[in-house]
Amino acid sequence: MTNTTESSPPTAPTSAPALLAWPHPVWGWFAVAALMIAYTSSFIDRQILSLLVEPIRADLTISDFQFSLLAGIAFSLFYTVMGIPLARLADRGSRRWIILIGIVVWSVMTVACGLANSFWALFAARIGVGIGEAALSPAAYSMISDYFPPRQRARALAVYSMGPYIGAGLALMIGGGVIDLIARSGAMTLPIVGVLAPWQQTFVLVGAPGLLIAALFLVVREPARRGVVAAGVEAGVLKFMWSRRPTFVPMILAFSIFGMAGISYLAWIPAVLIRQHGWEPAQVGVAYGAILLFAATPGVLIGGWLTDWMSNRGRKDAPLYAAILALVASIPFAIATPLLGDVRWALASLAAFSFFAGVMNSLPATALQSVAPNQLRAQITAIYFLVGNLISLGLGPTVVAAISDSLLSGPRAIGLSLAIVSGVCISVASFMLIRTLPAFRTSVDEARDWQGSR
Repeated sequence: MTNTTESSPPTAPTSAPALLAWPHPVWGWFAVAALMIAYTSSFIDRQILSLLVEPIRADLTISDFQFSLLAGIAFSLFYTVMGIPLARLADRGSRRWIILIGIVVWSVMTVACGLANSFWALFAARIGVGIGEAALSPAAYSMISDYFPPRQRARALAVYSMGPYIGAGLALMIGGGVIDLIARSGAMTLPIVGVLAPWQQTFVLVGAPGLLIAALFLVVREPARRGVVAAGVEAGVLKFMWSRRPTFVPMILAFSIFGMAGISYLAWIPAVLIRQHGWEPAQVGVAYGAILLFAATPGVLIGGWLTDWMSNRGRKDAPLYAAILALVASIPFAIATPLLGDVRWALASLAAFSFFAGVMNSLPATALQSVAPNQLRAQITAIYFLVGNLISLGLGPTVVAAISDSLLSGPRAIGLSLAIVSGVCISVASFMLIRTLPAFRTSVDEARDWQGSR
């Protein structure tokens, strides 16, 4: 049932945003391209650690548990928690400068990973990577929403949201080959720095270009803010969201529960291909990387196009409706992929699932930006990231492993466990979004009063 507060919109803006011309599309798409390149770079910097497990363990003499801290809590805890105060700054100041500084921080910290000569030095550098990357997406979503009118916003957000799939795909497809090439060249001696092992050189190689990417934001323009409400947000983001909880609570939970399936696939599909089909890790990297690049990435663009197409034909709930279509279509492939005995059919099914997961990728951002006032856009995004990461990263892969180990026949049953968890999570997420549609439409009507232009 829709909360009664949904029907009482905040006071209208004190200035008429309809009088503001939207930025020229050239500047808008330049900003989106720069943001997408930054997002891609962030994912490469984030993921490269997973390809360097053995040399790092050997050189620093650390355990698997210590490495898991580097890959997990050192990055993810600070990435999710620091996102909220950085988003608060983005809602009040220059988003362009926050993003620029964030890129410099995570790039310098990635290089610092390559200069680390102990576990704790590497741990501290990974914290810095997480803090720097936390500055990007909340500010980017808010910025893009002020560059493009609602009828074009989903496509722009979709282009930005291609970054993770491009970054992860490139890391899987060519990361291993680049690392092998550096390893064959041996250690390198640099002035002041000293001797760098191949794994350290890899961090320096992927981190340094970020400084050039940061320079792009000296050219990107800060767009004028739109959808600024004169009243109703003074009490803070949590009170604003709670007063509209029939929209925000089930929507954020639904996208987060779907995230459990998506993250579980990223974590366990390689194990399925190795254990059930006898593949080598290098084969898995090339095949899965290609699927992310050539199946999931087009899905992101189609999701944005489909949402704008439906929105321009009068669907107020276009982001959620497109998400529901993608979720329902993905269910058979999510269940079938880890159960198929023929690896060719399994890969075809994996490509189909990845396509529909790609369609979903930009829709949470589009939906949230559609119903958030400008002063709270970045903060609402950061809260979604916090909840989403806690649920998807914290529960997804672990639940799959727990069911496999405790209820099924152990490691060989990881495919069946993945099929069960994914099928249930996506079905629950679909049902929750369907129930959210009426409240979401009410919130969209409220938000259109803030925008001044459709």
